[in-house]
Amino acid sequence: MKHNYKYWLYQPYKWLILIPFFFIETLIFTIYIFIASQISHRLAFYGGVWWAKAMQWATPMPVNVIGRENISKGQSYVIVSNHQSGSDIVAIYGSIGIQFRWILKKELRKALLLGYACEKMQHIFIDRSSARASYRSIQKAKEILTGGTSVVIFPEGTRSKTGEMGTFKHGAFKMAFELGLPILPITLNGTHDVMSGGFDTLVWGKAEMIIHKPIDTMQYQNDRDKLIEVTRATISEGLHPIA
Repeated sequence: MKHNYKYWLYQPYKWLILIPFFFIETLIFTIYIFIASQISHRLAFYGGVWWAKAMQWATPMPVNVIGRENISKGQSYVIVSNHQSGSDIVAIYGSIGIQFRWILKKELRKALLLGYACEKMQHIFIDRSSARASYRSIQKAKEILTGGTSVVIFPEGTRSKTGEMGTFKHGAFKMAFELGLPILPITLNGTHDVMSGGFDTLVWGKAEMIIHKPIDTMQYQNDRDKLIEVTRATISEGLHPIA
């Protein structure tokens, strides 16, 4: 794979400064999350926010947010976003400005530091091993996603290798129906240019987050495919290159 001048200029900074910074701040905010979770899971959540803001600053990856007025205070949402790269997590965490929880595979609970921190921040581990286990996961989500606390899901299931949006899976929309929550579509631009693959592809760059108007899931109770189609079209309309 050929790299441009931007990539090569960035390498000394990335390996000598950014990566040590990443590990140090991750350790610091994990300690904070442990302490804060003894008081409140909502307070612990800010450890993840500050971690992401620090990464945005250090990368640097400034994020321009458009449409914040489309979020109603006190309303919980199923937030659905395109998935361009690993930098999407940093962009959303550090810039969306509301309490939310990630949907994670139950296996991640065992991950060193990451699984521990996510559990303390009350992110939702989904167990799909059986119908009963899945039901328990949804019931747990109902307890957490109240009073303006939302959930973020990437319906493509995995990040795009090309930056183009893939097919949407049904999971996010099924959860929206089960929880009785509106969909909040988000378009992310520029994050694929910042990190097109693994950490070795990371460079500096600008990103953009467009928060679209919420979609009332109750209008599509009898046509989930139509809800997926409308949501995907909404996110797609916001896609464009970042200068």
